Amino acid sequence: MNKVYMIGAKRTAVIPRGGAFSAIEVKDLGAVVLNALLADAGMDTEKVDLVVMGNALYGGGNPARVIGLQAGLPDGIPALTIDTQCCSGLDSIGLGYEKIKSGKSHVVLAGGAESYSRSPLRMRRPRTREEEPLPYDRPPFTPWADRDPDMLEASAKEAEIKGISSEMQIAWAVESHAKAMKARDCLASEIVPINEVMQDAFSRHLSQKVSQRLQPIVGDKLTGLNAATVSVEADAAAAVLLVSQRMIQNISPQGTVLEIVDYKMTGASPMVPMNAMALTVNELLKANQLDPDKVAVAELMEAFAVQMIEFKKAVNMKGDRINRGGGALARGHPIGASGAVNMVRLWHEMQKEAAGTYGIAAIAAAGGLGASMLVKSV
Repeated sequence: MNKVYMIGAKRTAVIPRGGAFSAIEVKDLGAVVLNALLADAGMDTEKVDLVVMGNALYGGGNPARVIGLQAGLPDGIPALTIDTQCCSGLDSIGLGYEKIKSGKSHVVLAGGAESYSRSPLRMRRPRTREEEPLPYDRPPFTPWADRDPDMLEASAKEAEIKGISSEMQIAWAVESHAKAMKARDCLASEIVPINEVMQDAFSRHLSQKVSQRLQPIVGDKLTGLNAATVSVEADAAAAVLLVSQRMIQNISPQGTVLEIVDYKMTGASPMVPMNAMALTVNELLKANQLDPDKVAVAELMEAFAVQMIEFKKAVNMKGDRINRGGGALARGHPIGASGAVNMVRLWHEMQKEAAGTYGIAAIAAAGGLGASMLVKSV
């Protein structure tokens, strides 16, 4: 099997729905990131073998192909889109890894692009002429109506069952924002500007006292979720450049090169989908005979603060290794791009580490899915 290396990682800023990216289509968000990756690597577009992009809200079609063409890639370079909801961006990078590992490809652009602002309105077709089209917010994630919980409700129920107070959740969110604000200037190196936007717009100096005044979105005042402890809907794109061992011998990468050691997709209970992230990370660590203490950097999806509190208990990972530049609670959640944003963050955080250091990115998705990736600095 071929070794697989990540030699570049770029993203746009993450902007809440209706913000500075509200008029920008997915193809434009994605194309600017792909162009930046190739430019940084000094690589001709003709050397790309495949484009893989995650997306959850586009409404059908193959946005990865549209993004590739918009980026100016030759017509002959194939592209495919993955929709595993929140896991889509990381699963796309995982597929790129598998393609290169198998020897089928040598250069893959992989990531995710999502626009809540430009996503289509959804309606179900009438079954008869007398019926009206029926609008809906999301597709089913299981075949059972009574076992397909809303993500907010599932997380609020978990917080109630486990006794994870709103105060504990807010404390996690406050820390996430504080880390993001502290790292704001450093994050500029990973962000490709669009309309001169170079910073994640949602990060702020969040106060525990002020946040505790917020009314619950779901649940009660004691353990419920509020606007501070739930990641906001957002627009963004992120991607990485993956190459084979044969290809890396012919180029001079900028910065630390990461070897992708392993990638895992995991299934979990659809009733508590957020727990799939801890499950997939534990499986990944076990498969590679690694203790959590051996992981120096972990970029984990902060869809909900309660999810992170549960993760830390289940994986027993030190908090100073998790989301060192803040997480999605301080940025936003562009669904199909979020896993790719985590990988971009991981690549840039690993630039600070010595050779041989391990890092992990992970995410969970509706329906009870988890994805995780283990990397090592070279």
